[in-house]
Amino acid sequence: MDIKEIQNLIKFVAKSGASEVKLEMGDIKITIKTGSEDSKGDTTYIQQVPMQQQQPQQAVQPQQASQTSQNNVEETAKDDDKFVTIKSPIIGTFYRKPSPDKPAFVEVGSTIKVGDPLCVIEAMKLFNEIESEVSGKIVKVLVDDTSPVEFDQPLFLVDPS
Repeated sequence: MDIKEIQNLIKFVAKSGASEVKLEMGDIKITIKTGSEDSKGDTTYIQQVPMQQQQPQQAVQPQQASQTSQNNVEETAKDDDKFVTIKSPIIGTFYRKPSPDKPAFVEVGSTIKVGDPLCVIEAMKLFNEIESEVSGKIVKVLVDDTSPVEFDQPLFLVDPS
């Protein structure tokens, strides 16, 4: 990971509204903290960790929990290889409706075209309408309404046929 990618990551995290993000890629470990009450700026820690080094048990357990949920999503995706997964382009709160008194953008079984709105993700008080990049039929909604979502988290399964 070069310095330009790290700078872009810092900018993305600052815009996303997340207070802390930890990223581990091979022997590189990056922690980005933003907007804490006792600090006035962004703090970034970059640490090279040898591959043989064991992490403390406390740090491994949350990672295992997230890996378990990712494995469940991957197993579902393997069962549904013919489906296209629409993923979250940003970190934020997922909303299926444009407002509380309106119907959901899409339901299971809805036919969608490229450019159709699928949901709204709220990040830093901005509501970002997420549009479809594929045409097809919604097979499954993978996230509950008003749930927090991460970058690249699967939101919908679409049958493109």
